[in-house]
Amino acid sequence: MKKFFLFFVFQMLAFALHAQTFTFNMYDANNQGKKITVTVNTSSQKVSAKSGNSTLFSFSYYGHYIYKEKNRIGLSPVQVGSVDVNASSSNYFIIIRDNGNILVCLNGKEYPMRSVSNSATQSTYDQLARALNNPSTTSNRTFTVNGVSFTMIYVQGGTFTMGATSEQGSDADSDEKPAHRVTLSSYMIGQTEVTQALWQAVMGNNPSEIKGDSRRPVERVSWNDCQEFLRKLNSITGQRFRLPTEAEWEFAARGGVNSRGYKYSGSNTLDNVAWYDDNSSRTTHPVATKQPNELGIYDMSGNVWEWCSDWYGSYSSSSQTNPQSPSSGSDRVLRGGSWDGSWDGSTRICRVSYRFCDSPDIRGYSYGLRLAF
Repeated sequence: MKKFFLFFVFQMLAFALHAQTFTFNMYDANNQGKKITVTVNTSSQKVSAKSGNSTLFSFSYYGHYIYKEKNRIGLSPVQVGSVDVNASSSNYFIIIRDNGNILVCLNGKEYPMRSVSNSATQSTYDQLARALNNPSTTSNRTFTVNGVSFTMIYVQGGTFTMGATSEQGSDADSDEKPAHRVTLSSYMIGQTEVTQALWQAVMGNNPSEIKGDSRRPVERVSWNDCQEFLRKLNSITGQRFRLPTEAEWEFAARGGVNSRGYKYSGSNTLDNVAWYDDNSSRTTHPVATKQPNELGIYDMSGNVWEWCSDWYGSYSSSSQTNPQSPSSGSDRVLRGGSWDGSWDGSTRICRVSYRFCDSPDIRGYSYGLRLAF
């Protein structure tokens, strides 16, 4: 793997409140001292490097994780912590080290950059790290795949209490306890559940048992099926769509930083926001036909269960930041309830803290999904 050994002088040309563009001037000692400019724009979420008029690399980092590990601050759409740069042909990440070095990896190619002076660059690192952890891109995004459009809602990061909070009352189950504090970075989540139309556009088939309107949520899909769907969707779009973590799902269902403390997603009156056992006529319904929650997200209570990325496990009382799934398990998490609640109470299962799980290979008759990145 060819490596660039770069000696550079950092010069932050701009750190405006709205622009949030960081420009670093570098010099490649192995290329006759040619100037190289790396730009990180946290508004558009793009990273680029140029040598004269030639672009060395350029990419967007939507759907990233931000992490600080020991003295490193990093950004990656793949995982938190150690990142395998060969995990994907389109993998990229940035590690910003407090010792004055930056490493950019793109498609398995490394661009290491060495700083001459750490003291002169520390404030720049700190400002960039804050900007990466609090991106100014707050707008929703709409994508179109083979003629089918869908919208992703921006969820501003924040801290919330996850689990059996007071408004859940006696309905809370033991696996919703203990309630605990969780802090999440900003992310995006689907405005609606994945529809039959979108699944058909990506996969070329419709596995749903209840058809008749392509705006209904897809169902009869296993967690494993969802992974194949995500792989194909990302291949088409060049994005990093995934399933939400359980914490991300609950934070969005509660309304994020706009939460009003409702028992269900968007209301204390379930009929206003959900298709469930008592009003669904025991069938799915087209998405976004009930009221949205505080973030403008539909059907996070009712309609179909939604797979999350996590293995099912017990809660801890300790505070957590960007909690990840247990490393192993037998069942994956499902959230949100569905049109069929006859087996555990029609309203109980639609609560924002209610937890359910099943084997990742089960294609339940009311199992669907919602996208995240």
